[in-house]
Amino acid sequence: MHIEQLRIYEIDYLYQVSSVEVGQHSYWQIGEFQVHAQVLVTSWVVIALLLALPIVATRNLQVIPTGSQNFIEYVLEFIRDLTRTQMGEEEYRPRVPFIGTMFPSIFVSNRSGAPFPRRMVQLPHGELAAPTNDINTTVALALLTSVAHSYAGLHKRGFSYFGKYIQPTPVLLPINILEDSTKPPSLSFRLFGNILADELVVAVPVSLVPSIVPVPTMPLGLFTSAIQALIFATLAAAHIGESTEGHH
Repeated sequence: MHIEQLRIYEIDYLYQVSSVEVGQHSYWQIGEFQVHAQVLVTSWVVIALLLALPIVATRNLQVIPTGSQNFIEYVLEFIRDLTRTQMGEEEYRPRVPFIGTMFPSIFVSNRSGAPFPRRMVQLPHGELAAPTNDINTTVALALLTSVAHSYAGLHKRGFSYFGKYIQPTPVLLPINILEDSTKPPSLSFRLFGNILADELVVAVPVSLVPSIVPVPTMPLGLFTSAIQALIFATLAAAHIGESTEGHH
């Protein structure tokens, strides 16, 4: 009962945090729900790009990859190595699709908030921004990671998975529960804060010298986007890998 109450408190806390916003936003009313229009629009563009790239790259597969096929295989090999490093040789294969979805999605989402291209599309209120610039997106990604963590542990170890909360001694039960409860907020705020800070730092000089600043800041934004995507994917893989440890 204590674990369930903490989980409910965690979900309620994240729900309250989801109302946090910075700047002006454009909203759509869908039934009784109000959603951020610019986040949905940018997310749909990101999803379309991520679906189109592998489809185009694998239309004519070659034994010796070249061009876009070579790029796709390189990214896949990188994600497999990342997942294997965090989870081990025996456990990593079933988790590659999840990490392989997280990493490119976050990377492209981070990069989609570049100041120069996003101002090419005007909205009635606000402007297009990176989906990960919205706390709702990063909280959703963190909760997905927590669900994957719990599923991996239950699938591998059954109900003995919950025994980890009383290891090495039942005295540490509250601390172990608190540790798991703080991981989703930590993941979500880390990504949200870094992307928001990156956009704010670039937005100020861009507003002053819009014709010159965007070009030299693009490599910096690309580097930041890649680093934050790598950190999130690495922490997610490590978090999921922890749930399968201790199985005999």
